[in-house]
Amino acid sequence: MGSPVVCVVGFHHARGPEIENWFGVEDGVDPATDHEWSSLPFMALSDGAHASTEDFSYFTLRRRSSSKGPATSAFGISCTRQMDASQLLNRPPEVTRSTVQKAVVVIANSPQLFGHLREKLSMVTGAWFAQRDFTDLDILKKFQESLSVNLQDTEDERDLYLGLSLRELIYEYKYQTLVLFKCCLLQPKMLFFGSRCERLCMMQFALISLIPGLLRRLEDCADPDFDQYEKSFIKPTTLKTSERSSLLSYMGLPIQIFGKGSLFGPYTPLQQLDVLADHGTRSYIVGSTNSLLLQQKDRYSDILINLDESSISITSPSLRAALTLSAADRRWIDFLTQTVTSTWDPMNPSRPYTLAYMGSEEFIRLQFEEYLLALLASVKYHLYITSNPTRQSLSPHNHHDPDPIVDFNLDWLASWQTTSSYNLFHRTTDPHLFDIVEPRHPTAGNLSVEDIQRRITQQIQTLHLDDRLATTKEHLNKHLATGREKVGSAVGKVWSDIEAFREAQQRRRAEQQQQQAQGKEGAGAATTTPSRSSSVTSSSTTTEKPPAAAAAAAAGRFAAAARAPDLATAQASVAAAGQRAGAYMSSWGTWAAEKRKGWGAAAATTTPRSGDVVVEK
Repeated sequence: MGSPVVCVVGFHHARGPEIENWFGVEDGVDPATDHEWSSLPFMALSDGAHASTEDFSYFTLRRRSSSKGPATSAFGISCTRQMDASQLLNRPPEVTRSTVQKAVVVIANSPQLFGHLREKLSMVTGAWFAQRDFTDLDILKKFQESLSVNLQDTEDERDLYLGLSLRELIYEYKYQTLVLFKCCLLQPKMLFFGSRCERLCMMQFALISLIPGLLRRLEDCADPDFDQYEKSFIKPTTLKTSERSSLLSYMGLPIQIFGKGSLFGPYTPLQQLDVLADHGTRSYIVGSTNSLLLQQKDRYSDILINLDESSISITSPSLRAALTLSAADRRWIDFLTQTVTSTWDPMNPSRPYTLAYMGSEEFIRLQFEEYLLALLASVKYHLYITSNPTRQSLSPHNHHDPDPIVDFNLDWLASWQTTSSYNLFHRTTDPHLFDIVEPRHPTAGNLSVEDIQRRITQQIQTLHLDDRLATTKEHLNKHLATGREKVGSAVGKVWSDIEAFREAQQRRRAEQQQQQAQGKEGAGAATTTPSRSSSVTSSSTTTEKPPAAAAAAAAGRFAAAARAPDLATAQASVAAAGQRAGAYMSSWGTWAAEKRKGWGAAAATTTPRSGDVVVEK
């Protein structure tokens, strides 16, 4: 199968999904029968595709050996649409349901075409549905012919144009992106779950594309029995440091995680569960939109990535220990996460809002490439220092001979050494790779205060405390505003009362001054009145104050009352008056008791008897 082929998959109300037409093949040839693609209709029409207007599915197919080459993998992409059956211009008799659901499928030799192919496939499928006549297949025939002309193999860097959003992957999963990346290298059973099939598949492609060159070497990923890559691999013996492809090949890249016993199925229907459960299938990366697999995650996965909940569940204890990130790992992925977050554009997640290189897709790929090269060099250096205890340092980059693999987690290395990908890497690479690339973690170093502060800050941001406390802040601000109003009104009332008291004091002071003036005028008139008699005058002089003195005393009292009161003096006066009043009342009570006794005795002695004469005075 040289050029891509196209087929149409429809949903029959009685038989379920089935292939209706092929384009780009010879007459009478059915590739599904020749290559035993019995699951192709179920891969093209994913579970839950009826819930959306348009959805895409990505999958892998096993292509049988032929005279043109050995058995290898093929890759499919489908665009699924549906429409109301009543809108059809020519409604076939087999259409008995209210809606019609069909998928246009393209099968190619490499997934690198998918980035350019997706948009074309969407437009062609939409135009075919817009005709409202599925018997008119001319547009699909022309589409297949254009594929064989326009979609030819491109140069080395074509894997960068798959439309995979690495920025979205890091923005959503943050430090767990590095966990997933290192997990892929360990070749466990990875199960992705999500209700949106396209997002499910694209996240897996984004993850494996972080391994440089892997998208070009997926010939063995469709069947656990395939092992063509390892059989045909030739160990590189020369190195051109000026050529990136030569350097990557000499360093053992790509790390072949899909070899013997491994499977890659971006969308895997339930019809392939027997392949996942087969004894020969030791590892895989697969995706499913069927929630039934969630109920059996312990059976079908070592690690479950739930895209709907943005959660990762590791069911294997040994895998959990191996995937623990070191302080250097966290520092490295935190830097990358901060770079993506600070340049995030919600309107266009695939590129930084600054349109700069920092935080771009190319920047992310380069960072992961640098990390992986440092990891591989550190593995080789670790093997060297453990196998030569009395060695002289052969690495020009290590003067004090630390073990750099510690920064990558020794448990992870122990787990990787049990995989087929490590065995292939170890056999086919130079033992002194650390002479080419420095065996040192990109952010090597122990845990620092800055690491702790950055981690706490990111955890707080992850909790979305600002969003959760928004309502609380609103109520608190409202209560504070109400409290300020109440306090302001209370203070205003106090000041108004003080002002009223001052005005009342001023009025009383004015009245007292007026009374004093009137008293002085009355005293002057009293001095001109003649005395009635000398005896009366002398007696009055000795017993009564003159009117002028009385007026002066009254004026003094009024003036004293007008002055501001002295609280200390007033309290002392009240205490003294209370003591005098108490002494007076006590003495008066004693005197009254004695008088009552005397009166009682006198009454007893003067009581008249019969015959006595009472003389009245």
